[in-house]
Amino acid sequence: MTSDATKKPSLIISMIPLLSLIIFLYLVLQVFALEDPHMAIIGGAAVAAIIGLLRGYKWETLEEGITEGIQVGMKAILILMVVGVLIASWIASGIVPFLIDLGLGLLHPNIFYVASCAICAVISLATGSSWTTAGTVGVALMGVGSGLGMNEAIAAGAIVSGAYFGDKLSPLSDSTNLAPAVAGTELFTHIRHMLYTTVPAISISLIIYLLIGILSDFDSSQMSDVSEIRGVIQASYKLSPILIIAPALVLIMVWKKTPALPSLFVASMIGILLGIFYQGVETSKMLEYAFNGYSGDSGNEKVNELLNKGGLSGMMWTISLVFCALGFGGIMMKTHMLETISLAILNLATNTAKLVGATNVSCVIMNLVASDQYLAITVPGKMFKEAYAKAGLAPQNLSRCLEDAGTLTSPLIFWNTCGATMKNFLGIAPHVFAPYAFFNWLSPIISIILAFTGWGITRTKEQK
Repeated sequence: MTSDATKKPSLIISMIPLLSLIIFLYLVLQVFALEDPHMAIIGGAAVAAIIGLLRGYKWETLEEGITEGIQVGMKAILILMVVGVLIASWIASGIVPFLIDLGLGLLHPNIFYVASCAICAVISLATGSSWTTAGTVGVALMGVGSGLGMNEAIAAGAIVSGAYFGDKLSPLSDSTNLAPAVAGTELFTHIRHMLYTTVPAISISLIIYLLIGILSDFDSSQMSDVSEIRGVIQASYKLSPILIIAPALVLIMVWKKTPALPSLFVASMIGILLGIFYQGVETSKMLEYAFNGYSGDSGNEKVNELLNKGGLSGMMWTISLVFCALGFGGIMMKTHMLETISLAILNLATNTAKLVGATNVSCVIMNLVASDQYLAITVPGKMFKEAYAKAGLAPQNLSRCLEDAGTLTSPLIFWNTCGATMKNFLGIAPHVFAPYAFFNWLSPIISIILAFTGWGITRTKEQK
């Protein structure tokens, strides 16, 4: 058989694995009503591998693509493992229960959604990390929302919107530094340019969350449940401001630009020590919680449901999903099918509006297929860089698009590393909270609208 491996596949061939993935996901999630998309993604990867073999690629080459794809996500996987330990240790030590009790005492149902988004926005801007924000404060806010009887999908959407505000805009964020580096512009030029899309998107989002809260009817009897939940928590833990040491230390370490992995590890160890020496939990029990997740019986079913979670083993579902998704993306990249899809989109970009639109679409497709936020920034960034230069568009236009669509749509996709992580932290699947993560999908829409109007589009000096 003559090998076609040296040739780029046609667009039709390249789209077959992606369409297969969509069909498999529909069958698994909708028809069979399963919660685990793993087999659907493995099915899509199998289709991609079969096409690669038929085109003359050796299995060793495809296997190499799988391992390279997984290697891209190893940092994220390591962080997930540590965050699993952190969540369990912070619950057992009373940190998360203290934050939930504090939130139940301060937050009124009418302002819960807008307050959750604003709180997460401030913390993520200070830390530059959506994962740290969602895995700590986000977990506590979901507990508060549950206690107040809030809609969990809207609550998760508000938390994700706020968490990714800082992930997109903070100078401490990996993605905020990566996008201008790929596009060829300066960091603070990139941040200033993002304000054209970020400020309208977050403003509209906050207004919507406020209106939803004000216009919603809340059952007054729910407040008696709040009192009961607070009473159970206060009886089960020793609560005091000393428990704020761990969250405060995380903020300080991230602000000092300490890498995420050691920061979260130290915070986990502090949680374990507080559990042993402050809450009086046996050392063997704390270590068991760290691995298997916190499991306690408070005598109240709702409190048990709020707090029994986390642990290293509790992250294995998410990690296995990430492995499957990155393996699929690795095959698609190794066989050049992903490149063919991206180039087809690039060829449609005949003017500024279409170029910006094509960039946003490419980032979304990269998040769908490669299943990694960083690939959704770097691959389209490298691919479109020359096109923006030829069109006389300043590189900060490209870097803004990479963030608007590459960074912000990643948590809305179930099998993406970010989407799987948000599902694990918040307990709500991305396809459920995505309609309410207003900031995340408003940003790329506003980006495209600006391109059509010409407002907020910066041209190079030669083209002015």
